Amino acid sequence: MSYQTEVISSQPQVTVTSYKITTGSSSWNSNVCDCCEDCGICLCGAFIPCILACKVAQDHGDSCCLPFLPGAMIALRTSIRNQYGISGSICDDWIIMSCLPLCGLCQMAREQKARG
Repeated sequence: MSYQTEVISSQPQVTVTSYKITTGSSSWNSNVCDCCEDCGICLCGAFIPCILACKVAQDHGDSCCLPFLPGAMIALRTSIRNQYGISGSICDDWIIMSCLPLCGLCQMAREQKARG
């Protein structure tokens, strides 16, 4: 068995790495009443909203049947808002989808189109 012959005069140093975490909170690319900003989405939302709702749900990775479930469009809007880091609340989503459902649907479709 051998012994260490050198005398240790300093302790090992600890390296600290710091990370900054940001929430990346943003806002919608268009307002809820900017329906005519994209005429294709506007016309689809006005005349065949069930098709647009299915497309929005599928583009989000959900079933095409989702929009036909009670309250599902509120949940879909909340999920899209969370995915893109858009500030807001479930209460805001409920108000938009209860009072202006077609405008809210068009806003979700425009957001998905803008963010790819």
